[in-house]
Amino acid sequence: MRVLLFGPPGAGKGTQASLLVKKYQLAHISTGNILREVIASGSDMGAIAKSYIDHGKLVPDAMIRTLTEEAIEQAGYNRFILDGYPRTVEQAQWLKLFLDNHEIDLSVIVSLKVPDEVIVSRLSKRRLHKITKENYHLEFNPPPQDIDPDLLTQRPDDRAEAIRKRLAIYHKKTKPVEDFYTDHPNYLRIDGTKSLEEVQEAIGAHMMSEAEAE
Repeated sequence: MRVLLFGPPGAGKGTQASLLVKKYQLAHISTGNILREVIASGSDMGAIAKSYIDHGKLVPDAMIRTLTEEAIEQAGYNRFILDGYPRTVEQAQWLKLFLDNHEIDLSVIVSLKVPDEVIVSRLSKRRLHKITKENYHLEFNPPPQDIDPDLLTQRPDDRAEAIRKRLAIYHKKTKPVEDFYTDHPNYLRIDGTKSLEEVQEAIGAHMMSEAEAE
């Protein structure tokens, strides 16, 4: 089972990926997590990646490819979920070539569809505890009533203006990647505005049907 999960920031990819990893024992391949791990390792590659990030630059595609290749290899070329990669058509083309070279294909491609204004509303309600660094959501995971409101802060990138900029980048750069996969026989669109349980059930049903076909 090889899963690719799509969706704009705030669509719930991370939450759904975490649930799928636990339920189906999949390797969670997130380029964001991989970069944080390689930086924390203190390796030469980690130092190079950190220098790009510290200067506000994108980590080169070649490095991301190497890290993704290694993660897929460690997963035995099977039972993994890609979350946040590919982000460009060029990366999607590379991924297809890489998988073709190993005579495998993506089993399931899931796209979570959520309107921009719903995402702005979702993300703008996130809060961070200044001391404990605990994350809360005013609607889905509200902070305990005894917490001093002055200790709750909003991340700069969770403000409405910043969210809309992130969505604009997504639509310009990553949306074409989704279009790259729409003709794939196992491509599935799911309404990401439904409850967490409903989305999980829809993804699970699709995954089970494909698992039986493999």
